[in-house]
Amino acid sequence: MAYKIIASQCTVCGACEFECPTAAIKMKGDTYIIDAAKCVECVGHFDKPQCAEVCPVPKTCVKV
Repeated sequence: MAYKIIASQCTVCGACEFECPTAAIKMKGDTYIIDAAKCVECVGHFDKPQCAEVCPVPKTCVKV
């Protein structure tokens, strides 16, 4: 599985990009996206997915 960013809710703050241990999050157009092939849900790095933990807008980074 992987996480995705709900584009309509993303404030483009960038917090998630800097917390991602696998560099799966990048800017595309006017919002951030998560590369599902790189997303490991932070397993082996953190106890919880950091994108969802640091995002200031609840339920913007969600499990696919």
